[in-house]
Amino acid sequence: MIKISPSTINLMLECERCFYLHIVKKIKRPETPFPSLPNGMDKILKEHFDRFMEKNKLPPEIRENKECKSCKLFSDKEKMAIWRNNKKGLEYYDKELDVLLHGAIDNILVKGKKLIVLDYKTRGFPLKEDTHERYQAQMDLYNFLLRKNNYETEDYALLLFYYPNNVLETGEVIFDTVLKKINTSAEDGERIFLKAIKIIKSEETPKSNINCNFCNFIRKVKE
Repeated sequence: MIKISPSTINLMLECERCFYLHIVKKIKRPETPFPSLPNGMDKILKEHFDRFMEKNKLPPEIRENKECKSCKLFSDKEKMAIWRNNKKGLEYYDKELDVLLHGAIDNILVKGKKLIVLDYKTRGFPLKEDTHERYQAQMDLYNFLLRKNNYETEDYALLLFYYPNNVLETGEVIFDTVLKKINTSAEDGERIFLKAIKIIKSEETPKSNINCNFCNFIRKVKE
C-alpha cells in the first residue's frame, strides 16, 4: 500500500521528479532546519479552541466574523483526536489503486449539517494579497477527504492566520489575526489525488521542474 498526504502532494506540485523519488524510490530531499514556533503555536491553539468548544462557544478571533455566523465547533473529541493525529488523520483508501490518502486537520466548524475545515497558520509577517492561495490544493484535498468519509461540506474552507504585532512592557507578545475564506472543490481535490497516483504508477521518472532548487543543485554537482 502506498501512503500519500497533502504535504507530499504539495511536493508534487513543486516538482514531480522530487515527489516520485520521495514516494517510489524512498529518496527524500535533504532536511532543512524548521522553526519550532509553528508547532508550539499549533498545540496551544488547539487547546485554546477546545476550551471554547467545551463551552459551546466560538473564540473571540472568529466569533464576530461574518463567515462564522451560525457556526459551532465540531464537538466529537474522540474523532477530532484521530483527525488531528499526523500519523492517522482523515483517511481515504482506494482499494483498486491500493493507495491511502491521509491528512491531519486543525479544526472543523459545523454549519447546519455541513462541515467547514478551519486551519491555523502562523506567520512572521502580515499577509500578502495572495498568501492564502498557496493553500488551495491542501484545502481541496481536505474537502475531498471529508466527502469520501460521507460528510457534507461547504464549498469553502477557512484559514486563520496569526502573526506578531507587538510586545508589551510586561513581555507578552501580541498577535494579530486574519481569517481568510478560500473556495474549495472536492472534484479538484480528487483530480490532484489521481494525478499523484498516475505519477507514482509511472514506469519512468518524471522530469524535474526547471525552478526546483534541489534538482538544479544535483544537476550542477554532476556537471
